[in-house]
Amino acid sequence: MTAMNEDATHEQDEIYSKVLRAGRRTYFFDVRATKANDFYLTITESKKHENANGEAFYKKHKIYLYKEDFERFRELMDDATDYIINAKGQEVISERHNPEFKRENGHDDFGNRIEDEEYKPNNAFTNVSFEEI
Repeated sequence: MTAMNEDATHEQDEIYSKVLRAGRRTYFFDVRATKANDFYLTITESKKHENANGEAFYKKHKIYLYKEDFERFRELMDDATDYIINAKGQEVISERHNPEFKRENGHDDFGNRIEDEEYKPNNAFTNVSFEEI
């Protein structure tokens, strides 16, 4: 299949799309069709980065969610978000919103390394990113 045909097929598979822009991150919620013409959801996180010469590039992470998992996914998502709100409230606590705040693992809420002589790492914490898994 040529690149042009792949792009045309890709466009046909996208049925419905919504975008959430959140600072340096953008979330895409896309409904797509299977070969059997059933629908599933893809959730894509796209995060803007800059390379050493200042050029922007994007890292993307994608989740495929099928109908048989919708109910349980929604329940667990609701449980997790309710837990966060009940434990920490609605207020956002981060370096971005409060310049005095520094995370213990040496990274800001966007995963960027904090270059600060005040940063003292907590050796009990192991920082594992999804990209390493």
